[in-house]
Amino acid sequence: MSISALDLFKIGIGPSSSHTMGPMRAGALFSDAIAHRLEDVARVHIDLYGSLAATGVGHGTDKAIVGGLMGFLPEATDPDDYAAAVDAVGREGRLVLARRKPIPFDWATDLTFHREALPRHPNALDVTAYDKHGDVVHMDRYYSIGGGFVVDEEEAARGETGVSEVAVAHPFSSAEELLRIAQQEGLSIAQVILHNEAAYRTEDETRAALVRIWKVMEACVDRGVKQEGILPGGLHVPRRAPDLLRRLTRDARPNLITATFSAMEWVNLYALAVNEENAGGGRVVTAPTNGAAGVIPAVLHYYMDFAEDPTDDDVVDFLLAATAVGVLLKQNASISGAEVGCQGEVGSACAMAAAGLAQVLGGTPAQVENAAEIGLEHNLGLTCDPIGGLVQVPCIERNAMAAVKAINAAQLALNGDGTHRVTLDQAIRTMRDTGRDMLSKYKETSEGGLAVAFIEC
Repeated sequence: MSISALDLFKIGIGPSSSHTMGPMRAGALFSDAIAHRLEDVARVHIDLYGSLAATGVGHGTDKAIVGGLMGFLPEATDPDDYAAAVDAVGREGRLVLARRKPIPFDWATDLTFHREALPRHPNALDVTAYDKHGDVVHMDRYYSIGGGFVVDEEEAARGETGVSEVAVAHPFSSAEELLRIAQQEGLSIAQVILHNEAAYRTEDETRAALVRIWKVMEACVDRGVKQEGILPGGLHVPRRAPDLLRRLTRDARPNLITATFSAMEWVNLYALAVNEENAGGGRVVTAPTNGAAGVIPAVLHYYMDFAEDPTDDDVVDFLLAATAVGVLLKQNASISGAEVGCQGEVGSACAMAAAGLAQVLGGTPAQVENAAEIGLEHNLGLTCDPIGGLVQVPCIERNAMAAVKAINAAQLALNGDGTHRVTLDQAIRTMRDTGRDMLSKYKETSEGGLAVAFIEC
């Protein structure tokens, strides 16, 4: 499997990469598949299974799949236009399939929630198109496997993972192999990944794309600190980023070395801003998922705001080193909360951010690997138990906590020489095994943990 940085860092909309972006993409794939037979289609029916059914309404899964059928794509969608179009479906009782064919659509009868999970993956959905006689025109099953990646039934049966097979300069399947390549070639972790990205595009194109990713992250923070009010969904969670910004700007900004506590307040601000935007359905970058979208931007913001003379090259190196860790996590475990709990989302983001920060602070490959291991190790066993199926509590604060933890992980690693007892490979395998052992009620179903405790209170 070869995974590009732009597979991991995808521009999309909130609140969930697996429950919003993935289903939207599945709907768009289905529309493309029947584009040549649109005139035969009289109606469509959607079936959501497992985690998509359990927390689908809170994550906007139902709206996302409808939006995808209408032709919306996560990376090219204006959140406001999308929301207005989907709301119109409810009012008018029809959707325009692939932006061309109007068909009737009733949320109550044309979309069914099935709490049982299908064998291949807990995030599964079926879309079936019928003609005017009730005969099936086309049917496909899709799996939203985390981070916005989607595979259909045939691809899943072949073991595909939603990314293309490309021959890269330095293939690796473990951190041990990655470190050996870096040592043999005299490269940093970021440079190894940059060489691999050449299989997808030129170096200039990769650098420009990663800087653009950073600009979207910055814009998300900027919007998040300006939006006031209550987040949607019924929990009545207030946006806190604007008030925190007002309080922080009353004081002089600290530098990177001094006033660490004050600097951490800014890290909290950045993470809250991103995840409040995500919870509100705004534009975010999967990093590597929407539920964990605030960790990497918060840590990168920390560096760019408080380091001396940061450059776009630092942005690129940060995101490339983070990519190396993300590749290992997706290859050898999972970044899906529905598969392994929040350790696969926030835990993965924490490890990736720690690696990125260690890289730009001058860490050796061994120190970068150590930073990632520390970040992941101390998120092992983290459950995914969103209250009400909303990516709000505990998700928003959890990103802030993980961002601070990532900074500390990088600092701990840089204070050593890179040698340590538990390797990143061992931590990743442990996350995978822990996820397999974890009860389904702790894996993005809102059937256990805080989700249940809150209701009982």
